[in-house]
Amino acid sequence: MIITPQIKELLIDKMQMIKNPGKGEICLVGPIKLPVEQGDFSAIFQWYTWLELDDKIQTKEDVLESLATANLAFAQQSSVLVYGDFKQSEQALVRMHSICHTGDIFGSQRCDCGYQLHQSMKMITEHGSGALFYLADHEGRGIGLFSKSLAYILQQEGLDTVEANHALGFEDDTRSYEGAIRVLEALRDKPVVLITNNPKKLEALRERGLAADEHISLWGGLTDTNSFYLDTKIKKSGHIPQENTFAI
Repeated sequence: MIITPQIKELLIDKMQMIKNPGKGEICLVGPIKLPVEQGDFSAIFQWYTWLELDDKIQTKEDVLESLATANLAFAQQSSVLVYGDFKQSEQALVRMHSICHTGDIFGSQRCDCGYQLHQSMKMITEHGSGALFYLADHEGRGIGLFSKSLAYILQQEGLDTVEANHALGFEDDTRSYEGAIRVLEALRDKPVVLITNNPKKLEALRERGLAADEHISLWGGLTDTNSFYLDTKIKKSGHIPQENTFAI
C-alpha cells in the first residue's frame, strides 16, 4: 500500500533526522503523549522512538516508503520517555536503561533491573524533569536474549554474570551508548544528572560533556536471589557502591 501525501505530511512533522558520523542517520519520532500507570504511580510522558538507518535511507520520505518491507518487528528499536521541560531545566535526570526482558516484563528477581526501571520513572517525575532511555539492543549486556538464557543456565551451575558471558565467548559488556547519546543531544544541550551505578555509562556521557559532576546511584530491590549478581557488579564490573550517592 502507498502512504498518501496527507498521511506522509502528518508523520514527517513528527520526524527528525539526526547525524550519526560514520554510520547512517538516526530517525527520531515524537513526541507522542503517553499516559503511564503502574500501581499507585501515574504520570504523562512524552514518548520518542528512534531508528538507526543504513546509508540507503537518507530522508524522512525514504523511511516512510521503506516501512512495509523493513521487517522492523524482527529487529529491536529503542525509545525514550521524556518528562517536564527536559530541554531547558537546569538539573534534568536521565536514566540510560538497558532492556531486561526477564526483569522489566516478568519481574524476575535474578537481577534488579525491573526495580531500577520503575524507580527511575518515579524519580524523574518527582524531580519534575528528565528522560528515561530504553535501550533495546542491550539485552544481557549486549549478548541478546537467547544468549542470555544460556548464560542463566551457566549461572545456575555457579558461574557469575561475567564468567558466564566469557564462557559463551562474549566480552563482559558489549553495549554501546552512541545512538542514545545522539538522541540525547538532539533533545537537550545541557548536562544531565545520570541515574546509574555503571561507570561506563557515566564515562560515555562525560566524554561528550553531557554528564553533570554529580550522579545518582540507584540501589534497591535486593533479594536472596540477586545478591550474588549485585555483588559481582561491584567487584568485577566496577559498579559504584551505594554509599557514593548524590541526592538532588
